[in-house]
Amino acid sequence: MATSSENTIAKAAQEVTNDEKETNGTEEVAVEPKTGVSFPVKLDDGKQLNCVGLRKKSMLGCGIKVYSYGMYADNEKLKDLLKSKIGKAPEKPTKELYQMVIDSDVEIVVRLAIVYSSLTISMVRKNFGEGLGASIKKLNGGKKNDELDNKVMGQASDDIKLTSGSLIEISRLPGFVLETKVMGEVISKVESELLCRAYINMYLGDDPLDKDAKDKFGISLISLF
Repeated sequence: MATSSENTIAKAAQEVTNDEKETNGTEEVAVEPKTGVSFPVKLDDGKQLNCVGLRKKSMLGCGIKVYSYGMYADNEKLKDLLKSKIGKAPEKPTKELYQMVIDSDVEIVVRLAIVYSSLTISMVRKNFGEGLGASIKKLNGGKKNDELDNKVMGQASDDIKLTSGSLIEISRLPGFVLETKVMGEVISKVESELLCRAYINMYLGDDPLDKDAKDKFGISLISLF
């Protein structure tokens, strides 16, 4: 018989699974509630959507919605990783749980859907330089590595026109390779364990871009046990 804590975990996991779900034609999607942007619950290669979130940025004293995002993962490999390291599901997401995901090379895809219609590639480059640069510094003993964080968006041409709904997809691939696509075009592919860890740390670390999204990702991890 399931314990009360197991029932609580199962209920929370089900709430995450059903959160803002709807059907768009024949495709099941999850909707980021603050923007209305929808994300398919499964990618063509089978990766599952574990959370949706929102990146906000303060500009001129206002909170600007920059992009919505969905985090997808190879959940079977995540499950194998977690069970081999922990074995039994914790009652709630722990720092150790998130850290295992951050430090691993299990494939994770973050799909960014642009919300701010005036966003330019140069603004994206600056935003990534700030956020990713800070994450690299934190994981690198307080040392900056501008050359490394510039490799992600540094080759993206300013001629690329972003509009509301444009997609940027950043994937951590096995072997600690970070691949960046802008509207389907590969912009960069960088092999670096530090860079991969720092990127996922932006979403699942101590100071995440969207805490609610991090919490939902954590509950989805527990549901894998």
